[in-house]
Amino acid sequence: MPVKAVARKAAPRKASKKSTAKKLPPPQKLSDAKRKIAIEGIDPAKAKKIAASEPISPKAKPGKTRNPLAPERVAAILDALRKTYPNVVCALNHRNAFELTIATILSAQTTDVGVNKVTPELFRLFPTPEALAKANPTAVEQIIKTTGFYRSKAKNIIGAARVLVDKFHGKVPETMEEMLELPGVARKTANVVLGSWYGIPSGVVVDTHVLRLSRRLELTTNTEPVKVEQDLEKIIPKDRWIQFSHELIHHGRQVCIARKPQCERCTLEHLCNSADKTWSSH
Repeated sequence: MPVKAVARKAAPRKASKKSTAKKLPPPQKLSDAKRKIAIEGIDPAKAKKIAASEPISPKAKPGKTRNPLAPERVAAILDALRKTYPNVVCALNHRNAFELTIATILSAQTTDVGVNKVTPELFRLFPTPEALAKANPTAVEQIIKTTGFYRSKAKNIIGAARVLVDKFHGKVPETMEEMLELPGVARKTANVVLGSWYGIPSGVVVDTHVLRLSRRLELTTNTEPVKVEQDLEKIIPKDRWIQFSHELIHHGRQVCIARKPQCERCTLEHLCNSADKTWSSH
């Protein structure tokens, strides 16, 4: 008598670990007071209190920290940054993923404040990818002229709009690979849009500020943005990539500036042993 085959039960699938990363609200959605703190940080008096509450990172020698990538030191850096920029946001005004993409392309080699001055008129005249794709380049150039490199930027944002319309049905894609198909979009811009608008932690945004501060804090020794991003992703929890990026960007603009960092009002002062500090408590 033939033996009846017994069907095996499929092994239950393990639930995939869901990311706890969250999208960031557009800055204009916050009240004036909250937006100011989210971008400019807390006042100097509170900053000094936070700095005093953080542990001191021991020096191996002048300008060098002993074990700079120690998990407890990285955790302290993240803690101080979170307290310094509560409810952190991207500083570029935007109402949707399309506007954030265009604004981020325009932000290259200029300030977010400068971009925020030109985008209201740009998006009033060209509110959708379809409208911008058909725009006269000269008209766009005149609107964005103050952001610098306006001819190449106009070409890029019109080109990006055309790709959105022709390939993505007018919707900003939600993957790094597809974002990189847009003219003017590199990893930095893609990470800003994917993180801030979609809440997708695709990577750490590495601009000039993140690059400078990551090296000052000895979180990397690399100078190439892609390698710096890889180094940071190894030590920063993935659910903090989005916020960490903008916290470090704001800190680089407000406090840890290139030529004369304002170390006396820095919440990371106890944790930093950079050789170019202008003031030190330890």
